[in-house]
Amino acid sequence: MSQVFEFAGENDFCPGGPIYTNPKEPSLFLSLGLPVDVYFPSRKRSRISAPFVFSEERFEQKKQASIEVLPDECLFEIFRRLPGGEERSACACVSKRWLILLSSICRDELCSQNRSAVKNTEVKSKIEDEEIEGDGCLSRSLEGKKATDIRLAAIVVGTANSGGLGKLFIRGSNSSRGVTKVGLRAIARGCPSLKVLSLWNLPSVGDEGLSEIANGCHMLEKLDLSQCPAITDKGLLAIAKNCINLTDLVLESCSNIGNEGLQAVGQYCTNLKSISITNCPGVGDQGIAALVSSASNVLTKLKLQSLNITDVSLAVVGHYGKAVTDLVLTSLPNVSERGFWVMGNGQGLHKLKSLTVTSCLGVTDIGLEAVGKGCPSLKQFCLHKCAFLSDNGLVSFAKAAEKLESLQLEECHRITLLGFFGSLLNCGANLKAISLVNCFGIRDLKLDLPQLSPCNSLRSLSIRNCPGFGDGSLALLGNLCPQLRNVELSGLQGITDAGFLSVLENCEAGLVKVNLSGCINLSDKVVGVMTEQHGWTLEMLNLDGCKRITDASLVAIAENCFLLYDLDVSKCATTDSGIAAMARSQQLCLQVLSVSGCSMISDKSLPALVKLGQTLLGLNLQHCNAISSSTVDILVERLWRCDILL
Repeated sequence: MSQVFEFAGENDFCPGGPIYTNPKEPSLFLSLGLPVDVYFPSRKRSRISAPFVFSEERFEQKKQASIEVLPDECLFEIFRRLPGGEERSACACVSKRWLILLSSICRDELCSQNRSAVKNTEVKSKIEDEEIEGDGCLSRSLEGKKATDIRLAAIVVGTANSGGLGKLFIRGSNSSRGVTKVGLRAIARGCPSLKVLSLWNLPSVGDEGLSEIANGCHMLEKLDLSQCPAITDKGLLAIAKNCINLTDLVLESCSNIGNEGLQAVGQYCTNLKSISITNCPGVGDQGIAALVSSASNVLTKLKLQSLNITDVSLAVVGHYGKAVTDLVLTSLPNVSERGFWVMGNGQGLHKLKSLTVTSCLGVTDIGLEAVGKGCPSLKQFCLHKCAFLSDNGLVSFAKAAEKLESLQLEECHRITLLGFFGSLLNCGANLKAISLVNCFGIRDLKLDLPQLSPCNSLRSLSIRNCPGFGDGSLALLGNLCPQLRNVELSGLQGITDAGFLSVLENCEAGLVKVNLSGCINLSDKVVGVMTEQHGWTLEMLNLDGCKRITDASLVAIAENCFLLYDLDVSKCATTDSGIAAMARSQQLCLQVLSVSGCSMISDKSLPALVKLGQTLLGLNLQHCNAISSSTVDILVERLWRCDILL
């Protein structure tokens, strides 16, 4: 025991010297019975506050009582009396148990004096929140392994000073410790002002978790449930009854949600403006009919995709969709021609402005003509993968839709040039954009059309991957559309200089955006004429894959295109000389340059690229094998504000 009393060093019990002249005096010991004594001086406190037990020259510190032995009820009462959010946040860092307890405290359960402190803290942090979120709502997003109950609890405690979250997005769940009802309960109790909630791929979240949100977040306006198979009509019913301010609802791949849930939403959510239902096998005509008819005067956006609905649902939409402005119908195998015909004749879609139909076998000539007549306000129409639509139906639709501004056709293989030009000439004076994508029924023909009045309203033309589209079709388009501003001719290997020159020569307005990617038969002649006639308006030019484009085109661009900010010459026959020509230009101010796959551009272009980099924000050097890694390192260092893709 003498070793203890003679202890010396930086951690002496009494650094100022011995307190007792004779520390071994028996009167300083309290006998506890042999062979244990306790040395406990009564005058000056040592650094270690707990008494030490000595036994045979060994000692150990007595275990102090821990607050962890208190039950949750006692800790709850302590935590709700903490004076402010900073103190609660500090306590949340102690253990997961404390974090979960703190996240379960509602604002109403705080002591009255603490509620006022929280309110004052919210006022102080309001300006900071507005700087973070443009709409004044605090937003958080959890993805993959980060989506756990513990993270949600931490978010609740951390945002308590700011009044809780306004938006929460959870994308994907941790397979071992995913989000469950525990995490959603914390959100419900700590974020009563939550307005937007998105739950994606959460197999562990069921009706109990969604009911917690419904009971605690009455201000919820937007709800997105995607790939949540454990949620049923019961959970959706709880949302409908308690969140009457709901305006936007997305249901995707929720196999256990059916007609009953949609009926409840239609009955209680009288402010519902947008709904999207995708791949929910339990949803049928009964649910769609109840929902659309109940929200007839407020529902503006409706999307129905991969559902087991029939013509009845489309008939209800056509009759009760009085406020619908945007309608998307995709992959509805049980809807026939009759369904589209009845929808068009329902006299209820007078406000419809945008219609997208994809992979619906019921779209035929008769049905589409009825839709055109029944939707007098239609401005945008997108038709994808509709195999039974022919030229006659398309032209009839174009005649009926007098206010149509945008027409997009994709993978409609029965449409030929007759239908394309017929719709172009019959759409009226409002058509501004037309697009033709992957339509293999197009075959280049020399059409001897009578003298026709030009389509002066068309501003944008896009024809992509239609292998039959050639010079004859392009020449006719050039004559009919003199006011084009944006032209996209992508993947058209059948067009040559002669075809595109007719477009350039007849265009009066001045081209702004031109995409000629994949047109392998175009040469420098086209670029030279285009830059001379339209260089004063040209802003974007894509020549990706035009193998006959050489340095001559880059010289013409450098001399004439003063407004050009985006240039793509990937996989072209350009060399260092072309890059140097652009660098010498005093007026060219490129922001985006792509030379991907240009094998003849080498290290010699380093000075030119550095000079161009004074204005560049993006540079694509992928697959430029003649450029060494050392040159790349120099470019990365010199062009520090430019995003370089390697």
